[in-house]
Parts: sequence; C-alpha cells; structure tokens
Amino acid sequence: MAKSKTVSALIVGCAGTSLTDGEVAFLQRYNPWGLIVFKRNCESPEQLKRLTTAFRDAVGRRNAPVFIDQEGGRVQRMGPPSNVWRKYPPARLYGALYERDMVTGLRAPRNVGRLRAADLIEAGVTCDCVPVLDVPQPGSHEIISDRAYAITPERVALLARAHIAGLIDGGVLPVMKHIPGHGRARVDSHVSLPVVEAPMAELNAVDFLPFAAFADAPMAMTAHVVYTDIDPAEPATLSRKVISKVIRKAIGFDGLLMTDDLSMKALGGSFTDKVKRALAAGCDIVLHCNGNMAEMTEVAEAAGALKGRALTRARRALKSQRKPGKFDRRAALKDLERLEKL
Repeated sequence: MAKSKTVSALIVGCAGTSLTDGEVAFLQRYNPWGLIVFKRNCESPEQLKRLTTAFRDAVGRRNAPVFIDQEGGRVQRMGPPSNVWRKYPPARLYGALYERDMVTGLRAPRNVGRLRAADLIEAGVTCDCVPVLDVPQPGSHEIISDRAYAITPERVALLARAHIAGLIDGGVLPVMKHIPGHGRARVDSHVSLPVVEAPMAELNAVDFLPFAAFADAPMAMTAHVVYTDIDPAEPATLSRKVISKVIRKAIGFDGLLMTDDLSMKALGGSFTDKVKRALAAGCDIVLHCNGNMAEMTEVAEAAGALKGRALTRARRALKSQRKPGKFDRRAALKDLERLEKL
C-alpha cells in the first residue's frame, strides 16, 4: 500500500519492462496520479499487464490511470518490432478513406478505435493520448504531418470525433493534444521551442477550432509552443494568458489539463522551475516521461499534492470512463484491413 494517501499532481514514466525496487519506493512515497508507458516498457500484453498492476499496487490499489501514446503510424508504443500487437494506421489514412467514401470513412475510425481500446484494456492501459487535433500548415515541421487527420479544422474535428468514439466505447479515456495547437510549429518541440507568429484571428479560425469542438473532452495535453499574438514571452504550457484566455475561455475546455513532457528541450530551466511555472500558469498536472529517477524526484518534490479544482477535474475525468461493451471484432478487423490497403 502507498505510504501517503495524498496524490501528487504528477504523471511519471518508468525505466523498463518491470518496476525496480527504487521505482516502487518512489511510487509509494510520492503517489503520482498516473503512469505513462513507452515502447521501452512494452514487451507483451502479459508483461505490460504485470507492470500496470504493479504500478497500481504501489500507489495503493486505487483506480490510477495508465497513459500511452498509441496513435498509430509513427507513434505506436505497443507495436512493431513486437509481433504480438497489431500495427495501426496513422490518423491521415482515416482522412484518405473519408475522401473516397464518407460513410466508410466515419465508420472505420470508430471501429479501429474500438479494436485498439481492447488491446489497451487487456494490458491495463486506460488512457490514450489521442486525438491529435493539430491542423498542419504549409511550411510546418513534419513532427505532426500524418499524425493529423486532415488539413482542415472541420475535417480534423469530424474524423477525430469518430475515432475517439471507439476508444471511449472500449473503456479508454482520450487525451486531446496539443492544445491550443501545434500545427504551425516550424521546429520540433522535443528539440527546441517553436514560435508561432500568426494573428489571433487566424488561430481562432483554424488552430483552435478542433479543440473547441472537443471542449467536452475529459483531458488535454498542452503544446510547448509560443503564440506571439497572445503571449510573446511564454509557451502555452507556462503561460497564464494562453491557459486562462484561450484554453479555458475561448476554447471553453474545463477538463483536466496536463503538460506535455517536461523533459522536452522546448522548455528551459530546472525541473523545479518548470513544474512551479506550469502549475502557476494553470496546468492541473505535470507530465515527466523518461523514467530518470533523479529528474522524477525533483519534479515530484516540486509538484506537490493534487488538490482544489485540479483534483475535481481529475476525479471527473476518471468518472467518465465507461465499462467496455461488446463489439463486432470481425467488422473492425475488416475496416483495419481497408485502411492498410490505402
């Protein structure tokens, strides 16, 4: 059982396919709200189920969320080179199918989302960091590219809604990203800080639109991007202006807001500084992914307890999770095959 009943405003990673004694001690001491897993943590359904169970045991056997970036295409943590998980298509293929046949193009993403949810739930993973609601623009960095459903905001919203319906029906909670929009970034925020100079009117008409269509989502992940027409000094993750005026007010999102990974190079300063600035700006929870124990400890010390409106949002998000129902697996597999042939 966890030594502390207080839950930290923190989601962390771990180093390998099982928890070390040091990681268990860390989890028991700091009791982070959730765990995020990556390819380094995913070997087989049975192994991953043991890992997620061990995490929940370490934090007191509560309904602790486990996250993954299981988009499909280039971003698929449970997948190749392992031959035990299906390969899923990138989001752009849903858009390509929709262009050929609108009815099939809306049915297939839902069916495939439901199929993927079954994979995740089997392994004890309950939250998928999708949909990617970014709208790529000419000249933007390829970090988004085919991870986006389409190149127009209306179609991104339409296809993402169909796709995520399948995940939700399968008992998996979505995390929309990268709010309020990464589609104009000309550099990769894993490497450096993107600066977007588009005027507010243009951002409202394109970038923010899919997020506004998903304002009812339980969770969202911030963009490490500077929008000079809103706050020229700080990226969204650290900007009270962006979070209060755009994410909470203009977009209307009142769900749980988590940072993108604090270890990404877009954000400078110490981890203590980044955590305190993100929480002060209005983020509810901070995310640290790489499993480095020294960094995790610094982040945990700075994050403190999950409380107030952030705790309310976290509880509300978990309460929105559904019990997986029955679905037509054969039909879902046929739709996956259709997408693979595009």
